[in-house]
Amino acid sequence: METRADLFESLVEKAEDYGRTTYELSKLKTLQTITIVVTSLVSRLIIFCTIALFILVLSLGVALLVGDLLGKLYYGFFIVAGFYLLAAIIMKFFLHNWIKRPISELIIVKALQ
Repeated sequence: METRADLFESLVEKAEDYGRTTYELSKLKTLQTITIVVTSLVSRLIIFCTIALFILVLSLGVALLVGDLLGKLYYGFFIVAGFYLLAAIIMKFFLHNWIKRPISELIIVKALQ
């Protein structure tokens, strides 16, 4: 028959094993969450950069076209720059939450998966 000391030691060993296992599981869950969030953000960043490059080239083309139609190339660049300034002001005042909220929710949803 085991003594109380042996039972206590067995209980302590099991508690230590449980603690180590819980710690390792927490580390793995954290790593999985970070991996999901980072890969999701990187893929979206790549898509964003591709779209931004497309818009840049399109803007240059439109600026050159408008400048050619107006007789001076720099007129086209000023008009395109003014359009982007107007778009930035509208987004700042009216669409800031419309852009911020989905990004925040994406990060939270990915982190809690």
